[in-house]
Amino acid sequence: MTKKEKRQAFIMEIKNIIDPLMVKLEMIDSKISKGKTLRPAYYRNEDLKKIFGLSNNTIIKYRQTGILPYTKLGDIFLYDSVKIEETLRKNSI
Repeated sequence: MTKKEKRQAFIMEIKNIIDPLMVKLEMIDSKISKGKTLRPAYYRNEDLKKIFGLSNNTIIKYRQTGILPYTKLGDIFLYDSVKIEETLRKNSI
């Protein structure tokens, strides 16, 4: 195999690796450009603490007062991300 043929074979191998990655990146880009957000359907307590900076006591208080809509699944509290967004919009000043 000549040097030129080796180089072409190497380029083809790289192309075969990169092409599937490009397809996935294009799918991600199309979802983002359509306005779809990449947020989860539900948040958990830890998510609310990280994203919004809430403490455990604040989350409990918001649940008890009805500020924070939730679903309970066993011992796990789940918060619908769409409802959280609606609550934020309703309470914006």
